[in-house]
Amino acid sequence: MTIARVLIGTIVKKGWKMFQLDVNNAFLYGDLHEEVYMEVPQVLVVDKPGLICKSNKSLYGLKQAVDNYDIVIGTHQEEIDSLKSFLHETFKIKDLGRLHYFLGMKVLYKEDRVLICQRKFTMDLPKEFKCAQYSSRTSPLDPSTKLKADQSPMLIDPSNYRKLVGKLNFLTNTRLDISYSVQHLSQYIQSPREAHLKAAYHVLRYLKGDPSPGIFFSNSKENGIRALCDLDWAACLETRRSVNGYIVLLGNSPISWKSKKQSTISLSSAEAKYRAARQVVGELVLLVALLE
Repeated sequence: MTIARVLIGTIVKKGWKMFQLDVNNAFLYGDLHEEVYMEVPQVLVVDKPGLICKSNKSLYGLKQAVDNYDIVIGTHQEEIDSLKSFLHETFKIKDLGRLHYFLGMKVLYKEDRVLICQRKFTMDLPKEFKCAQYSSRTSPLDPSTKLKADQSPMLIDPSNYRKLVGKLNFLTNTRLDISYSVQHLSQYIQSPREAHLKAAYHVLRYLKGDPSPGIFFSNSKENGIRALCDLDWAACLETRRSVNGYIVLLGNSPISWKSKKQSTISLSSAEAKYRAARQVVGELVLLVALLE
């Protein structure tokens, strides 16, 4: 998703246009760069047992499938139309016009600005998890909440908690304000308890109160990359590991962010800050290489 946000941010800055095409059976056209073997399909009759098949083309379900395609953008409408015609002659495609919806995100246009959001997805969550009747909250987590792995009884059916946290994690693609909360809740996926589910519902009630925010991109003259990072030293009550948080801005628009617990214990706040800085610097190196 970071690459998609960088792409959209760059397009808006340069005043380009975005169009969407749907290629029928797109995953079946890509060429594989690795050797991939599979079992012989049951519908195929072979004379000798123990044989396997070698796949020469990409298939649905392969982890390489989504990597075998390129995105082309340009500045001239004539070239865009020419590319569409070429693709239509080669593949069976559907021209969906201007980009309005992709990867579960709504794309809204206003003059020289673009907003991407997940408003409908956000509004459906309280209904899906049967808490639409509850009042909204003003913060993603109660400031007094201190979650632990062994507090309160275990959930009889943990699948509901796992499903909810998974959907909240998907929502962080446009809602960076819940990143820390989702990171915190994700630590208890394996053995969730009632207190963890209550905290997850608190996040839902916060989203119910303000379902509209997203990521705003404009064509302002501010084109530089800026990064901010911070940490909560020894934040984990059980391991005493620190939690990092960073955000990277393209101009004034966020393109990358993360909240993550450090992998080791830092013996001082200074050590923890160096670790947090190293994480965001690594992300900056990747983004600079991408933009170059």
